[in-house]
Amino acid sequence: MNIAVIGINHNKASINIREKVSFTDSKKIDAINILLDKGIDEIVIISTCNRSEIYVSSKNIQNSISIVKDFYEEFFECEGIKSYLFDKKGNEAIEHLFEVTSGLDSVVIGEDQILGQVRDAHEFSMKLGASKKLFNKLFRDAITTAKEIKTKTKISEHPLSISYIGIKLLKEKIGSLQGKNILIIGLGKMNLLTMKHLEEEHVGKIYIANRSIEKFKEIQSQYENIEWVEYKDRYYILENNHIDIVISATSAPHLVIKRENLPKINSNIYFMDLALPRDIDYNINDMENIEVYCIDDLKELQDENDNIRVQLAKDAYEIIKEKIDEFIDWEDTSAIDPTIKSLNNKCVTIKDDTLDYIYRKIDLTNHDKKIVEKMLTSALKRVIREPIINLKQLKDKEKREEYAKIVEELFEI
Repeated sequence: MNIAVIGINHNKASINIREKVSFTDSKKIDAINILLDKGIDEIVIISTCNRSEIYVSSKNIQNSISIVKDFYEEFFECEGIKSYLFDKKGNEAIEHLFEVTSGLDSVVIGEDQILGQVRDAHEFSMKLGASKKLFNKLFRDAITTAKEIKTKTKISEHPLSISYIGIKLLKEKIGSLQGKNILIIGLGKMNLLTMKHLEEEHVGKIYIANRSIEKFKEIQSQYENIEWVEYKDRYYILENNHIDIVISATSAPHLVIKRENLPKINSNIYFMDLALPRDIDYNINDMENIEVYCIDDLKELQDENDNIRVQLAKDAYEIIKEKIDEFIDWEDTSAIDPTIKSLNNKCVTIKDDTLDYIYRKIDLTNHDKKIVEKMLTSALKRVIREPIINLKQLKDKEKREEYAKIVEELFEI
């Protein structure tokens, strides 16, 4: 099977490495065009805080794997990155995609956000023409399967997400979040989730620093204790307001809190960085009164629901196995699609030639012509219908391919 995935994720690489190979939308466009020019047929790039993975399809998959590994090193100008890369091909690559989409390969098992991220990544590639018949089927099956798993196993019913675990870690470190004043930087999906979890903790004032006030206005009526501040005033707030916690999750490709710009902090303050690449300069961690945590620090936190979710994951794998078998059957059968298409085209040619002869010999009304055309089309379809069905239903792959060749020879297609 000519499918592979090559990339880096939280299982093998720390955040220090992962943030070096993170894709913005602009970089995705450049990367996809470069790889298409190198002869790879289909490409989808999944880039999140926990992974940077490139899915490819091509006739020479082993060569494509080598191309993508070289690409990572050259594109990101990151020498030595190959030692952190993993690659999987064929069934292993398909299984990996299904696990990722279902949240089974996440830091938090069964987390919801990854499903939307995979869907967005696939749609992005479709718009660029980089996802075609094979990947359209594969990714739609993976997304549909993930939804089925969430419905049947209820694995995502508990409010677990990276933002939830981040809040829980802060509670462990501080003791209680009640009455604490918080600065939130960014209003993307991650921090919108963070807001919901903070509401349950009865925190104090929440200052939201965001480049646009429009997103703030959308949620303003939902919370009584929030206040918008201009993004450029984030350091001013830290210096002039009593802030206990800073939570940042932006899509910026650079640091949004830099050590050299940070004012003197006179009381304890906790920074939670939920972004990748990271938003917060980790070097401020050695400054007085400051503690900094990032996504990788969340891995060490054991959640009381983990055992339940791991058990539910076992049921999920059974669903995945069944769906992968169905996809492989479809992929095997689709190999004879060109034969079937050629056979149908042959029938169309015969129909057109026959109708042309009839119309030249017999003067028919338009109504009669439509009847004759329908009858001839139906008769030709009857001739090829059963052979096509039997060919598709043949389980033996070698026999199916052999019979397809025989059909091509017999019908001269």
